[in-house]
Amino acid sequence: MFANKNILLGVTGSIAAYKSAFLVREFVKLGANVRVVMTPTSVDFITPLTLSTLSKNPVLVDFANRSDGSWNNHIELGMWADYFVIAPASANTIAKMANGMCDNLLLAVYLSAKCPVFVAPAMDLDMYSHPTTKANIKKLISYKNIIIPVGNGELASGLVGDGRMAEPQEIVTQITNLCYTKLQKKRILITAGPTYEPLDPVRFIGNHSSGKMGFAIAEEAAKQGAEVVLICGPNNLKTISKNIKRVDITTALEMFEVCIKEFPKSDIAVLSAAVADFKPKQFSKNKIKKEKNITEIELEPTKDILSELGKLKTKNQLLIGFALETENEIENAKIKIQKKNLDMIVLNSLNDKGAGFKNDTNKITIIDKNNPDKSGQKFELKSKQEVAKDILEKIKLSL
Repeated sequence: MFANKNILLGVTGSIAAYKSAFLVREFVKLGANVRVVMTPTSVDFITPLTLSTLSKNPVLVDFANRSDGSWNNHIELGMWADYFVIAPASANTIAKMANGMCDNLLLAVYLSAKCPVFVAPAMDLDMYSHPTTKANIKKLISYKNIIIPVGNGELASGLVGDGRMAEPQEIVTQITNLCYTKLQKKRILITAGPTYEPLDPVRFIGNHSSGKMGFAIAEEAAKQGAEVVLICGPNNLKTISKNIKRVDITTALEMFEVCIKEFPKSDIAVLSAAVADFKPKQFSKNKIKKEKNITEIELEPTKDILSELGKLKTKNQLLIGFALETENEIENAKIKIQKKNLDMIVLNSLNDKGAGFKNDTNKITIIDKNNPDKSGQKFELKSKQEVAKDILEKIKLSL
């Protein structure tokens, strides 16, 4: 799950800082891009050179680089990270985090971070058990930080008890488990495939969508423990997981009606279906004969499902849309996010070989509403099963 993920490691002033070197190695071995930010006191315990060599990136300690006077942008660091792991987290840093203090670069990054923050406390027994430390840790939990439990054993002081920082491999395992189970017991509404808008009993207006992308998302979400409702247009695909409730529809109106019914009961909605924008204004009960020589078909708009769900969305729900563009891709996707009240949008371009309809592969860009000025996170061409994992990882970062 860490392949190509951006992990920011925060190191504070604790004797356990030596373990941060092993933690960097673990993340790098798993394919993560790792950057390290240190508090000024932490450099007394481990050198920036060690962590820079292991992470293959410069280590940041101060707001400004004294060699050239350049600024280390804490906001950009906070936005860059997919996960922020503070290990070790001293009692001093935990207290500052809990109370919004900001007297070093690490704390400024923490206050700017948009991603999940994991905190691995490390301190002596009496410090860890002190009521103020306990209260500060409770505050961090209330702010949706994730605490990695301390270990029990011999401490630097010679005392034995709670306060040891968790071992690097244990930290990696706990982060993996916590992130992988984030979708458990979540109810996810997913749409897939095309819609067919009938002109007569034989003919219809449709598109080339196969539904493969939506089905891949549904199967991966179910595999990760989610309860999935899959609303799918005409397709030849089969569902495998028993955690998927499948609802087959044909028209945009039918998909709209099921979505309106299911969305209020959902935590997350991923609308990947290629819903027809227009339908014939008139439906002929009988097959239209060729001899009628029809040269025009009058159309009318279908229901805009994304817009309607955007109006219904509560602060506790996530709404993710898809966009398939042929020009001005990023600009059009950004407009769609704002106009339809989306939390993020998955952009496909028909200009990218291997992306779009019918293929077993896809190449996407994900744009998050919290980063509207950015061009989005771009992903390489992958199988749709792997793309589904990328999409769900991005969703989990917003939970």
